[in-house]
Amino acid sequence: MGGVEIRDDRGAGRLEAVEGGEVVGRIEYFVLDEPAPALVPVHTVVEPAHEGKGIAGSLARELYALAVREGVVVAPLCPYVVRWASRHPEDAPAADPELLRAAKQWLAAHPGRF
Repeated sequence: MGGVEIRDDRGAGRLEAVEGGEVVGRIEYFVLDEPAPALVPVHTVVEPAHEGKGIAGSLARELYALAVREGVVVAPLCPYVVRWASRHPEDAPAADPELLRAAKQWLAAHPGRF
């Protein structure tokens, strides 16, 4: 995946994969504060012309690395990130079920966000 930079646009709630100045993939997420701080990925999108290059996996790996650097956990609601985490338990510890419930409740309470 040479030439792809991953950057966090916290204000927009996106972890972006950028190649040649163009956003070619992203994970859309929100930050949950209660019952514990967590990053909650909701959608993973890779532009069709860039599929099959490992971009989605690199985004998921970076999301978990970002959480470690910030001392928080990931509570994945995005089906892709859930599958990725199940295949990479060494990099993606399972989220507490209570945290996942809280993330689902937050998402339901903010229907226009995603």
